[in-house]
Amino acid sequence: MFYREAGDFKTSYVEDNQTFPIKFDRWRYYAVLAFAFAVVPFFINDYWVNAIFLPFLIYSIAAIGLNILVGYCGQVSLGTGGFMAVGAYAVYKLMTSFPDVSLFFHVLLAGGVTAIVGVLFGLPSLRIKGFYLAVATLAAQFFLVWLFNKVPWFYNYSASGQINAPERTVFGTLVSGPSADAWAKYIFCLVFTVIVAVIARNLTRGTQGRKWMAIRDMDIAAEIIGVDPLKAKLTAFAVSSFFVGVAGALFFSVYLGAVEVGEAFGINKSFLVLFMIIIGGLGSIFGSFAGAAFLVLMPVLLKNILVGGLGWPTDLAAHLEFIIVGGLIVTFLILEPHGLAQLWRVTKEKLRLWPFPH
Repeated sequence: MFYREAGDFKTSYVEDNQTFPIKFDRWRYYAVLAFAFAVVPFFINDYWVNAIFLPFLIYSIAAIGLNILVGYCGQVSLGTGGFMAVGAYAVYKLMTSFPDVSLFFHVLLAGGVTAIVGVLFGLPSLRIKGFYLAVATLAAQFFLVWLFNKVPWFYNYSASGQINAPERTVFGTLVSGPSADAWAKYIFCLVFTVIVAVIARNLTRGTQGRKWMAIRDMDIAAEIIGVDPLKAKLTAFAVSSFFVGVAGALFFSVYLGAVEVGEAFGINKSFLVLFMIIIGGLGSIFGSFAGAAFLVLMPVLLKNILVGGLGWPTDLAAHLEFIIVGGLIVTFLILEPHGLAQLWRVTKEKLRLWPFPH
């Protein structure tokens, strides 16, 4: 009975076009943000941050970026891991070349570098689409990983080929390096996640988002009514790559601290983020969060229950995880192509009508 629009009327266009028109939705998100910023940092430890919170926040950013390209603009991409690697290596070069600049700006600049690279590899989308575009972005994935492996400049001529994040502070608090506190790393990633989510939500609701969706639904008809396919597709690649690059920069500098490109940003990373948006829901910002939460929490639960509780071998639990993910992807594609976001949408509609018959 409490989830109603009744009495929640608007008196101006600004109020009618706000991000969350229903007052209950707004207060719910405000409550979640207040809890995330003001409560969680006082109760988390290293395990919770490294096993759950940091992967969830970083993968959410990457999933939002890929969802803009695939879910909103309809351009298939299998190069997410490679673009995350661009963000990681860009932030590494910036951190080592300009040690006095805040890491916050390094991460943003790394996203900008990734956006430029994403636009370059997005140029084939002007001529090809579907399976052929997927193969082109897959080629970008393998080329970028090869490039970072073979050119010593990118890893500062390290003998091992591995890059290590130096210690950097933001407002005097250490957020990268092995000595950084768990709560500081969590807050730093949370700030970026909130900024990315707000920008993505407003972009997809505005003129640019409508252009992307027009291209997704029927690009020829979109061009006839005045949508420029060149600008629409390349802006989708740029915005998507920017968000993915930010995720890659945070993944390296704050979460892992040291990476080898082939292991950390291989093709498995691209498929993982793609599975997140398929399970969470294509064309939905909330679906990006839902898919990231599901694929981050499920391995942790399986490990704690099957390995820790029932004593199963670790490799058997890992194989079961692949079986569950594969089965869920097939199930969602057949029964609910819009993923967890659609299930949440249906649940809200039922709440708005309850207890009256449907």
